[in-house]
Amino acid sequence: MRRLLLFFVLIVSTSLALLAEEVSFVVHYPRVVAAKQVFQIEFELNAKSDRGSFVEPSMGGMTVVAGPATSTSTNMQILNGKMQNQTSQGWTYNLYCEKEGEFEIGAATVKVDGKEYKTEPVKIKAIVEATSGEGSSQGGGTQTPGTKPGTKPSQGGSEEVSLKDDDLLLVTTVDRSEVYVGQPVVVRYKIYARVDFSTESTKMPSFAGFWSHRLNTGANRWVNDEYKGKIYSSCVVAEYLLFPQQAGQIKIEPMEIAAIASLPINDGSRRRGNIMDEFFLGQQTKQVARTLRSNTPTLTVKALPEGAPAGYSGAVGDFQMSVTPPADQIEANSAMNYTVKISGSGNFSMIRTPELKLPGTFEQYTAKVSESIQTTSRGVSGYRQFEYPIIARAEGDYVIPAMEFSYFSPKLSKYVTLTSQEYSVSVTPDSTAMTSSGAGVLVGGMGREDLRILGKDIRFISLEGPDVRPKGKLFLFSGGYFAILVVELLLFVVLVVWLSRYLRQMRNQATLKGKRANKVALARFRAAEAYLKQSNVRGFYEEMLRGLWGYLSDKLNIPAADLTKENVRERLANKGVPAEDVDRYIAIITDCEYAQYAPSGSGSMEETYIAGVAIISRLEAVINK
Repeated sequence: MRRLLLFFVLIVSTSLALLAEEVSFVVHYPRVVAAKQVFQIEFELNAKSDRGSFVEPSMGGMTVVAGPATSTSTNMQILNGKMQNQTSQGWTYNLYCEKEGEFEIGAATVKVDGKEYKTEPVKIKAIVEATSGEGSSQGGGTQTPGTKPGTKPSQGGSEEVSLKDDDLLLVTTVDRSEVYVGQPVVVRYKIYARVDFSTESTKMPSFAGFWSHRLNTGANRWVNDEYKGKIYSSCVVAEYLLFPQQAGQIKIEPMEIAAIASLPINDGSRRRGNIMDEFFLGQQTKQVARTLRSNTPTLTVKALPEGAPAGYSGAVGDFQMSVTPPADQIEANSAMNYTVKISGSGNFSMIRTPELKLPGTFEQYTAKVSESIQTTSRGVSGYRQFEYPIIARAEGDYVIPAMEFSYFSPKLSKYVTLTSQEYSVSVTPDSTAMTSSGAGVLVGGMGREDLRILGKDIRFISLEGPDVRPKGKLFLFSGGYFAILVVELLLFVVLVVWLSRYLRQMRNQATLKGKRANKVALARFRAAEAYLKQSNVRGFYEEMLRGLWGYLSDKLNIPAADLTKENVRERLANKGVPAEDVDRYIAIITDCEYAQYAPSGSGSMEETYIAGVAIISRLEAVINK
């Protein structure tokens, strides 16, 4: 009975977990394909569909060569003692388009537990690839890094390989070519590849004349793309949001990447297309080095026009202003808040605290500034809020003048001044004020701008004779006085002893951490070696970076937050490490950081692993001298 109850609970919990998971039905497709080439699209469902409920979409005039090929997978896992089953299904089509053009794949439909789900319609562009000289490939289909266009069979049966100028490109693009000073522009550095490659080093631009902010490009996803009539695998390497600080014709500085292309070759001893030869002998490749340097587009930066409004602080963009005034009626000597919120998109860094002009009987304190700003490829958007604490001291009726905020609008090509409304405030007498003799009394009749407090701010001079007499005993030099001195002295001694022990303990911990730095780094390298054997590129480079950065953090007692290449270079030089060893160490770290742009093969991973272990051993020998 107990086993039956446990089984029932398990089934119910599993069913609830599956029901709680959100169902998704998506289509995976290439954005650009080659005409007269077969390619694949896949419809993926992360749940189990109702039997026979899948309805295929319209293919937009393309020919279905094969499909749908269905696939089903089930993943079982136990999380926090609960077993969860996840089923996914896929429908794959092989399509063929006879001519170039843009084709639309309609929405596919499927049902899960009686509920209907649809994919979004997608568009696929088919092109006829342009030729680029002798031996160039007309096809391409769904090329990714790993396709090898441009090979040419020789007379002897072997293949001559060469890296063409357009097989590997680094391109700079801007989202606009003409802006105003302070108006943001998005700059993207994008790699276009038709061959396998790995990166050796990268030189980033400095962007002189701009204030720059690097955007998060995500996981550096490779996609099919078209460039100058050819199909490439493309990836955004870096993306920046630039704010020009000066007018004129400014060239966007290029990025440089040292790359190693891997070109497949056939030495003639293998039978071409033989599966057994490829499996047992592997694929021979030729390594070709190339330095990729992006183009330098010119940006026209226009100066802001003359005649800026008074109080203009340099804000450029599209903004709105809202004001939250205090209550219409408040008591004297009570606090209130006056809030100004500026929202929109633009260079928020140039927005200064607006000036709030108040009547003379109001006390104004430093404004509290709060903000919520997001920086994306669409620009900088959000809000900045200013909260002014105010205290009204005198009763009466007052008017708080209107607030003004000025900015330059690139859309309108002119300055815009936002103005709030005037607000009336009635200040009533302070209900907590004391009116008895000798207390502070608020005196009116002198004009609402005048304020006096008698018997509190200024007291009259007494004309009576002095009445001075001792009261009690003096505490100075008494027994209690000396007792307190002794206690304070003892507390001081205890504090000094505790601080000495604490500092000694911290030094011992830093020394112990430095001695164990080599062992910790080698442990991380062993974890990286395990990922290497599994061909897990991401895990391998993450462990290598943890080992390399962690070694210096422990060995040189540098907090992880202060670890930079410049800081490391300076500290290693102070330790007497030769410059060539420092450069080699920085180069290995750079290789690991940029391996995500174009993941290398296992051979490159093995070289990185051997080089990392060797340089750690070298530094350990030099630093411990």
